[in-house]
Amino acid sequence: MSPFTIYPAIDLKGGQVVRLKQGRRTDSKTFDLTPQQAAETWMDQGAAWLHVVNLDGAFGEESQPNLAALQAILSVAKGQAKVQFGGGLRSTEAIREILGLGVTRVILGTAAVENPGLMGEALKKLGTDRIVLGIDARDGLVQVAGWEKGTKLSPIALARRYLDQGMKTIIYTNVRRDGMQSGVDVDGTQALASATQLEVIASGGVGSLEDIRQVKAAELPGVIVGKALYEKRFSLTEAIKC
Repeated sequence: MSPFTIYPAIDLKGGQVVRLKQGRRTDSKTFDLTPQQAAETWMDQGAAWLHVVNLDGAFGEESQPNLAALQAILSVAKGQAKVQFGGGLRSTEAIREILGLGVTRVILGTAAVENPGLMGEALKKLGTDRIVLGIDARDGLVQVAGWEKGTKLSPIALARRYLDQGMKTIIYTNVRRDGMQSGVDVDGTQALASATQLEVIASGGVGSLEDIRQVKAAELPGVIVGKALYEKRFSLTEAIKC
């Protein structure tokens, strides 16, 4: 089994570091540090991975400032931390371009729902270690397009589309908990891991070190942490020691 990994999140909107509540773009908070400073902060505290999200891309908006921010993050992460990146990737060319910048793996969410052929092609041509399935769910159903559009798909049904294509890793976010610091949906994450026998990283709702301990105790491979770190509920160093 892989070592337990904590992924500090760097969510980008207009080139700035922000956090949303339950994915609502109207409910965002901008933090007073640059994306590069955020990366340096988390690496100084022991980050082996950085979880970077292009929110504008997820909402189908202009992404150039966020792509510039990604390049700044990659410039300081090189050789020290790996980067996984998602948001708005809708073509094989876009995925190749991002991987070419130095991103270790990309996360496909909306594309995996709306364009299964793209997801399958990415897994086959770019490698199963480089493509992660992002599953964002509200009330048991998958959400797409920056969580603004519902589907009738369950997380397990979506994951099963790709089980025979070599997929290895899923990031599962309970949208209702994201940015709320109300606790992680450990049961939902575990259920998905059990049904697929894949590595499922938990995301959404971390508010305390105890939340991280619960994810780890559930023998899940990792957890994404955002707002709690930025608001200094605890340090990444403390979280890694859990």
